[in-house]
Amino acid sequence: MSTIARTDRSVIGRWWWTVDRWTLGAVLLIVLIGALLILAASPAVSERIGLDSFYFVRRQFLVLPLAVGLMLAVSMLSPLQIRRLATLGLAGTVVLLALVPIVGAEIKGATRWISIAGFSLQPSEFAKPFMAVVTAWMFAEWRRDPAFPGHLVAIALYLLLVALLLSQPDFGMTVMISVIWFGQFFLAGLPMIFVGALIGLGAAGAVGAYLVFPHVASRVHRFLDPASGDTYQVDRSLEAFVNGGLLGTGPGEGTVKAYLPDAHADFIFSVAGEEFGGLACLLIIALYAFVVLRGYAKLLSETSLFVLIAAAGLFTQVALQALIHMASAVSLMPAKGMTLPFISYGGSSLLALAFAMGMALALTRRRGTDREVLT
Repeated sequence: MSTIARTDRSVIGRWWWTVDRWTLGAVLLIVLIGALLILAASPAVSERIGLDSFYFVRRQFLVLPLAVGLMLAVSMLSPLQIRRLATLGLAGTVVLLALVPIVGAEIKGATRWISIAGFSLQPSEFAKPFMAVVTAWMFAEWRRDPAFPGHLVAIALYLLLVALLLSQPDFGMTVMISVIWFGQFFLAGLPMIFVGALIGLGAAGAVGAYLVFPHVASRVHRFLDPASGDTYQVDRSLEAFVNGGLLGTGPGEGTVKAYLPDAHADFIFSVAGEEFGGLACLLIIALYAFVVLRGYAKLLSETSLFVLIAAAGLFTQVALQALIHMASAVSLMPAKGMTLPFISYGGSSLLALAFAMGMALALTRRRGTDREVLT
């Protein structure tokens, strides 16, 4: 890539000299760390459930090159093409979410997965990035032309997705989408009186989830009073960080992966803490912080409202997902099964994040004029 001249007007040439290469490099480093941690964590999980040692490794490494290629390809698109991609993606996601309760498979008391050509897909993962772009488009069009009911379309889309997610039920994904959507509405110029009203509705929704969904109430009780229920997974996770100390026990020397059911997915940060130590965990945190904060910083000079709202939503998705995963692992919040972006095992999560980061890279590329937003 370093041999590409600045005068190269090919698609790759224009992409290379306009994309944020520092952010791209940080994301690729996170992907590399994820590959290493999958190799460390998943064999023990496979053996414990009677599968071949490298079952999860092969499946993850089959999807990983596809995800990286997808991210790079999407990052070459124009903002107009990003809008079209997100619209088609959201339409397909809504259809799949509607089909999940009908033909989906129930796993651990929830119906969130659907089988397509032998591949288990979790449609809710794709709702986050596609919704962030489509609602940003609607908000931006509403601000450009107040006669256009873009804010009403965005509200309708949000309510539709929330209804579909709660039917699974998936309260964690509902909270994530709600936070992203609210933040975008705020950036679009939501009056402060409505900010207070939405905060109140959010609090009421949280209380309602606590009262309606037993698994939500159970997690809250166990977080506030560990003696009130089974805290096995969180306890083992905390032990892993204690065992790892600052430098870790060494690659392959950890024990937490032999006991935690989802050590390769929901608790892979614990494996990193035990085998590679606190310094490695700080490096992972620093990489996520760099990607997100650099993305936000680039938006400070953005003149396109659509690009500002959409990219902010996409970077917020990555930040929230990483924060929830790591906070759950160290018992700073009630346990919630959330993958660590580009690190945890999971094909659906990996592909959805590839879309999210590819679109974020595309939207934050340097553009000569605002007109390029429309082409």
